[in-house]
Amino acid sequence: MTTDLSQYNANELPSADVLSRQRYAIVVADWNSEITHALAKGAIDTLVKHGVIEKNIDVMHVPGTVELTYGAALYVSGRRGGLFNNVDAVIVIGCVIKGDTPHFDYVCQSVTQGVTLLNAHMYPQPIYHPCPVIFSVLTTLDKQQALDRAGGRLGNKGVEGAVTAIKMANL
Repeated sequence: MTTDLSQYNANELPSADVLSRQRYAIVVADWNSEITHALAKGAIDTLVKHGVIEKNIDVMHVPGTVELTYGAALYVSGRRGGLFNNVDAVIVIGCVIKGDTPHFDYVCQSVTQGVTLLNAHMYPQPIYHPCPVIFSVLTTLDKQQALDRAGGRLGNKGVEGAVTAIKMANL
């Protein structure tokens, strides 16, 4: 039996009035773009569906999953600039598919530790505007598992990332 893992109770989220005043950042890796761009679309659509104004969502593209930490750090440190130097939450979106080499382990460990450090406010850069950094990185054994979680039979993990970002930004 397969279930959509992206189901959630919308009644647990703040009102659209609250969300219309918030800003969110999404840092998306372009490696495995067929998957990561579908995840980003799921996150954006979910934020807008619940009241975040689309112009209050900034999307930054980085080459790969390892670079997600640096992109998120630009937002957390206030160095992104303009409207987006103070965001309510950052969602990092990537996809790492296991291959025949240990590269998978190094990439997964790097991004996991980087996001953890940002959330613990321990990143080597000065933290000017601490905000939650949401981990929406798929780590799968094969491409089909990733597709199943990027709008396929198991839902869209980008949706889950957006819902988590909303909840964490409004603790």
